[in-house]
Amino acid sequence: MANKNLTNAKRVKNDEFYTQYSDIQKEIAAYLEYDPDVFRGRVVYCNCDDPFESNFFRYFVLN
Repeated sequence: MANKNLTNAKRVKNDEFYTQYSDIQKEIAAYLEYDPDVFRGRVVYCNCDDPFESNFFRYFVLN
């Protein structure tokens, strides 16, 4: 199914693939479980075309 989606996206030239917000929550939770201070005092750069469309940006702004 994933290959079909990628092939279809290539055909219609849609190259925007977004990480799901729930996946970001799970991954960040794993980092915080390992080291609760991992992001404390750090700057996180979110390289994206539009920060208001980025789920990474949205997650860090809300948390």
